Amino acid sequence: MQTQRLAVDVGDLEEKGSRAAIARAAEILRGGGTVAFPTETVYGLGANALVADAVKKIFAAKERPSWDPLIVHVGDREMLEMVAAEVNQDAYRLMEAFWPGPLTLLLPRSAKVPELVTAGLEKVGVRMPAHPVAQALLRVAGVPVAAPSANRFGRISPTNAFHVAEDLEGRIDAILDGGETTHGVESTIVDVREGECVIYRSGMITLEQLRSVCRGEVVYRTEVEEGESRKAAPAPGMGVRHYAPRARLVLVEGLSPGLDVALIDEVNRLEEAGEVVGVMAPEGFMAALSLMRKKPFDLRGFTMGYDTVHVYHWGPWEKPEGLAQKLYAGLRWLDAAGVTVIVCPLPAPLGIGVAVRDRLMRAGSL
Repeated sequence: MQTQRLAVDVGDLEEKGSRAAIARAAEILRGGGTVAFPTETVYGLGANALVADAVKKIFAAKERPSWDPLIVHVGDREMLEMVAAEVNQDAYRLMEAFWPGPLTLLLPRSAKVPELVTAGLEKVGVRMPAHPVAQALLRVAGVPVAAPSANRFGRISPTNAFHVAEDLEGRIDAILDGGETTHGVESTIVDVREGECVIYRSGMITLEQLRSVCRGEVVYRTEVEEGESRKAAPAPGMGVRHYAPRARLVLVEGLSPGLDVALIDEVNRLEEAGEVVGVMAPEGFMAALSLMRKKPFDLRGFTMGYDTVHVYHWGPWEKPEGLAQKLYAGLRWLDAAGVTVIVCPLPAPLGIGVAVRDRLMRAGSL
């Protein structure tokens, strides 16, 4: 299969080339094909959510197991009614607060949605993306689009078209290139039940934001419970090992000050053990890293490497939004550098830091 590359100018979707690219991508979706496209979170691999044979192509391209359900993207109220049998008032409250945006709601599945989309479960994950390219694609295609992240199953989610091609070139019909995504971490997944909102996956909509809208208790359930069948994971992205680089991931946790020292001690230990080490290094850690290394670093530039250590400049430690946006790009960059192990500090479990920790802990699970 030859994968078409369709480029759009995010700043001018009415430009002739952009309109042609979106029209071609929409045509492929209506014809039962697969298209990777940007959302505000990560790139998704889309197919017509109402056609089982089209949805099967997503699972085949990603090598995704059938027990892991998909999220369906909608562009308007009419599409929502195609995929959801009913929407309760509390779910509507969340839609009004956070749609379009990075919030997925688990809603009773319409009979029009193939069981493959939901892994046979009664509820389907639905969200309305905020990215202008995703919105334009949905509008022109005129169909709800099932779209998990556009990568091989369990691997690092893609935040640009190059990442998609790394994993899926020759396995999908087209890539709609809309540049870098803005958030970099997947949507929050919430099930609105009687008296409570259950978070199945942490994301860019935080616990604090949900508590400001949900009328009942807000609780986490981010792991598959013991004894649950993997043929029916309750929400996407709940596999124990997920979002993982090829290199082994070593996570370092601690309080500041001192976390930078713990990180550097781990780097030195692994280098002395003969590993080719990658470091996800926030700003503020760089000076300490240079001082405590036996060999000096050139601190100029976006990324750097010296002998057996490669460092990715992750961004300000006190800005978790930036850490989230660059997380997957950093892990992919270090993988491409050929490191055998990646050392990464864990942010505090507050706000968006909860989502970043979740992705890192799943990526580092053995």
